[in-house]
Amino acid sequence: MHASIIWLVRLGIDRGLFTLKDALGARLKLGEDVGLLDYAQFFLDSRIVAEDNIELLEQAAGLAQAKGVAGPPADDPFATRGTGTAPAVLRSAPASSPRVRAQSAGSSPTPRLPAATSTPFVAAPSAVATPAAGGLQDFPFARVAALSDAELDAALRNMLKVCARDGISDLHLSAGARPFVRKQRSIERINDQPLSEADALRLNTILLAPHQRELFLDRKDLDFALALDASNRYRVNLMFHKNGAAGSYRMVAAKVPKLDELGLRNLEAIRKLLSYHNGLILVTGPVGAGKTTTLAALVAELNEKRHDHIITVEDPIEVVQVAVGCNVTQREVGPHTQSFAAALKGALREDPDVIIIGELRDLETIEMAISASETGHLVIGTMHTSDAATTLNRLLDVFPPAQQTQIRASVAESLRGVVCQRLLPATGGGLVLACEILIGNPAVAALIREGKMAGLRNVLETGQRDGMCLMESVVFQLYNEGQITAATARENISNRVLKARIT
Repeated sequence: MHASIIWLVRLGIDRGLFTLKDALGARLKLGEDVGLLDYAQFFLDSRIVAEDNIELLEQAAGLAQAKGVAGPPADDPFATRGTGTAPAVLRSAPASSPRVRAQSAGSSPTPRLPAATSTPFVAAPSAVATPAAGGLQDFPFARVAALSDAELDAALRNMLKVCARDGISDLHLSAGARPFVRKQRSIERINDQPLSEADALRLNTILLAPHQRELFLDRKDLDFALALDASNRYRVNLMFHKNGAAGSYRMVAAKVPKLDELGLRNLEAIRKLLSYHNGLILVTGPVGAGKTTTLAALVAELNEKRHDHIITVEDPIEVVQVAVGCNVTQREVGPHTQSFAAALKGALREDPDVIIIGELRDLETIEMAISASETGHLVIGTMHTSDAATTLNRLLDVFPPAQQTQIRASVAESLRGVVCQRLLPATGGGLVLACEILIGNPAVAALIREGKMAGLRNVLETGQRDGMCLMESVVFQLYNEGQITAATARENISNRVLKARIT
């Protein structure tokens, strides 16, 4: 059997979803060549897994898919029973067990595992990734209305895989507009004709499970993570605008990135930030600056170097983190929790060592994050800000005037560092990362307490010994190294002295 199924059996048994006897019965009935989705669905069809545990089964299947890429587990549960004929008790129908009968009595029709789900559950019917074929120009935009659901589903899946294969970061399908992609920060049209309202709606809902489609049509907005197979994941946003439906599909890296691969400066200083067992670390930058990738790399670093409990709260889950040295619990706003703030409040009772917050976006979430960082947890979060000074102003200014003194004292005590980044077009094509690093030393703490954020620039310029660096200095260094053009450097440097040195 495929390694992912063996992982599913192990995870399902560990989580009490079914027994080894149930797993052997499924294997006997379905054979050796069954796909992961069909194997998981068997437990629902046979009423072995109750409807209340569907979400747990989906999570186990998603994790099994990711782990199966590396091979089966060392402790194969099937190995304890061999591969021969199952005992007679297993040859009877799975529904004959008392536990199954109790679940089956008076139950509703068996629910189906969704074809596309916002949990890390793989949507492809096969556990083996199929290579992308053709190019974006081959997509039959002119025949969307004539294609069957199965044909359109397959065509869109292939187009997403082509985007990932060709280094495209985003695909946009919007009613009333020509379909386009974003590659290396530039927009490229992939069809000459605008999408009709009907075609845009069909394209953007063809991959949705029935419950997701109902939710989208009701709320007019939907965010979810789409997994076509183990190596093709996408962050999807669907919405309605004046011309109809629109969808934005962002490609997620096929593997968890390493810190050394990102192009960050002063890696030793960043690794020192990760060595703390409490405090607040912020990863910031504008939209499309690679914050999610950096956050995933930080989690992966912690996962390899430490032996802790990491809880992540994301919207949606993009990069699946497989447990290595740490136990990693990934939660998604919507399917697993009502909000970032609710998840953070619960996390404080769930014995975490590290809490990862996908986005610090409101007062309640920021307040909970600061409180958690003060109570013995390492908290890492992201914000949409352009530099370290703006980040701290945004963090503090959400609080009412009456709380300013208290919150400044709390942040001054708990802040470990700020990593602010931008992605700039590289000279030879592609993108290069520029970053600003602020380390929470006593000088920074004093400025935060006194509310003198204007002084942070001087601290950044003089704090190189602590691993700090100023964004404009890094951009100028990239220019000197020939990694970016003079025009790009001028656009990202406001200091007159540095600008005058660009020729």
